[in-house]
Amino acid sequence: MAKYVKPASRRAVLNQRRQVKMARSTHAYVRGNTAQFYEWLAASPVAAALPQGPSVWICGDCHLGNLGPLADAEGRIAIQIRDLDQTVIGNPAHDIVRLALSLQTAVRGSDLPGVVSARMIEAMADAYEAAFLPDGDAEPESDAVRMVRRRAMGRRWKHLARERIDDADPTIPLGKKYWPITVAERAGIEALMQSPEVRRLALTAFHSPDDSDMTIHDAAYWRKGCSSLGLLRFAVLVGVRNGDGPETFGLIDIKEAVKTVAPSAKGRPPGKSIPRDDAGRVVAGARALSPYLGDRMVAARLLGKSVIVRELLPQDLKIEIEQFSRKEAIASARYLAWVVGKAHARQMDAATRAAWHATLAAGHRRQLDAPLWLWQAVVDLAAMHEAGYLEHCRIYALAAA
Repeated sequence: MAKYVKPASRRAVLNQRRQVKMARSTHAYVRGNTAQFYEWLAASPVAAALPQGPSVWICGDCHLGNLGPLADAEGRIAIQIRDLDQTVIGNPAHDIVRLALSLQTAVRGSDLPGVVSARMIEAMADAYEAAFLPDGDAEPESDAVRMVRRRAMGRRWKHLARERIDDADPTIPLGKKYWPITVAERAGIEALMQSPEVRRLALTAFHSPDDSDMTIHDAAYWRKGCSSLGLLRFAVLVGVRNGDGPETFGLIDIKEAVKTVAPSAKGRPPGKSIPRDDAGRVVAGARALSPYLGDRMVAARLLGKSVIVRELLPQDLKIEIEQFSRKEAIASARYLAWVVGKAHARQMDAATRAAWHATLAAGHRRQLDAPLWLWQAVVDLAAMHEAGYLEHCRIYALAAA
């Protein structure tokens, strides 16, 4: 059996793993450093030059790994924002800056020259602005994104079972990804799964009537990325049976909600408010930005903590690109910026979209076909994160020694 971590050791092991992961590359450091991103952005001279866009729900942590294919309840697939932990009603410019920085560090990690970064920022600005035009629905899809979408469309429960529980038996084998839970955690999960809201979510996911039998076969702590550090994160294996029919299996993800570090907009318009409960905030943001995901989530309480409960589907993937070519870097940046633009645009009326497009277009300069504020923000933040990354590596190397 693969080695697993006991509940008492979770925090120490996850913290060490986080330090190692962030030391792998500047791109990984940027992904794991959301709080410092906003601190450095606020301290940068370019902060005052950022346009103040209309107050809409933003991702708040809009990096490359937080976009990917998502399926809705009917099995349709779209590329949308897939992680909304930091979502808030804020300035949409923050999302495009964070995505541009993430793509820039990915491009530099692919040993591509600086001119590719310049062309990539131009492509991002062009596609993001196009999303706010009346005819901005044409997808400028890239080969890499198309490949991920095609892979998502062909996935079924057996693929999810193979990745998440190793086989299709109704247990979650403990190992590198899944760790044992305490008696209190098990009792809390069982009570949560039988609550009306969560039960309704699970049965809806299985297209089953309300009187169907739902069984909790197993539950485990889920070691997922670096975001689970010190937080509740569980995978729950459930089975649903309608009458005498066969049992259908699925996975439910329970994730503790965290406080957002993304700055919220001041003077929000009437009718736009941020729920005080962090799980409620995440669900509200998801429904505004990524409806395919938001419609599969509910906010709940577990062991006194605010948690998000969502159905996991085999089509849900993240976009992971180890090495960019010149052509693919620019094409992927164009497409992902358009996805973010559409997520922002669907929250605006026609007049607001037109006004925001005009503001963005006014920032272009003759020397670079992209807003100067976006280019300067990426250059400034890339330098800060490179320095922070090297310091992180120094500290980690000393600690490891």
